[in-house]
Amino acid sequence: MPRIQPLNHADAQGKAKDLLDTVKKKMGGTPNILTTMAQSPAALESYLNFSGTLGGGTFSAGLREQIAMAAAGANSCEYCAAAHTAIGKGAGVDGGELTKSLDGEPTDPKAAAAVRLTRILVEKRGFASDEDIRDFKAAGFDDGQVVELVANVALNIFTNYFNHVAQTDIDFPKVKVPQLAGA
Repeated sequence: MPRIQPLNHADAQGKAKDLLDTVKKKMGGTPNILTTMAQSPAALESYLNFSGTLGGGTFSAGLREQIAMAAAGANSCEYCAAAHTAIGKGAGVDGGELTKSLDGEPTDPKAAAAVRLTRILVEKRGFASDEDIRDFKAAGFDDGQVVELVANVALNIFTNYFNHVAQTDIDFPKVKVPQLAGA
C-alpha cells in the first residue's frame, strides 16, 4: 500500500491538474509515479522539465533507458525497473539487454561503459575515480557526456528514492529486481 497516495487526476486542481493533463495528452495516461508526485506540483514540474531537457541531450532514448535500468538495479527500485523495462522496449532496446543493464552487464561496449559508470556513481555516491572517468571516455564519450551521465543518474536517483519513500504501486508489468542488503 502506498505511503503517499496518488492524486486522483479527476480531482486535481490548479498546477497539478495542468501538469497531469499535459502528461495524459503526451503519454495517453498518467502513471502512478506521476500522479503520486503531483501531490507536490513543484516536484512534478521539476521532474518533467529535467526529464524533458535530458531527452534532448546527446544520449539516445535507448541508452537513457539502460542508464535508468542500471540506477534502478543499483538502488533496488522495483517501480523504476518495471517502468523503464516497458519504456526501454518502446525505445527499441531488447528486453534481454534491459535485464542485463539492470544487472549492470549489457553486451554493447558503449552501453556497458555508461551502465558501469552509472553503477559506480550510485554505489560510490558520485565519487568516481580518475580511472572510472578515463574508462568511460575510452568507450567514446566526451566531457559533456560525463556531465550528461551525472544528470541522468541524478534524475534516476530522485525517482528511485521517491518510489522507495512513497511505496508507489507498480502499474507496469513487474520485473524481478535484486534486493540490497538491509533494504
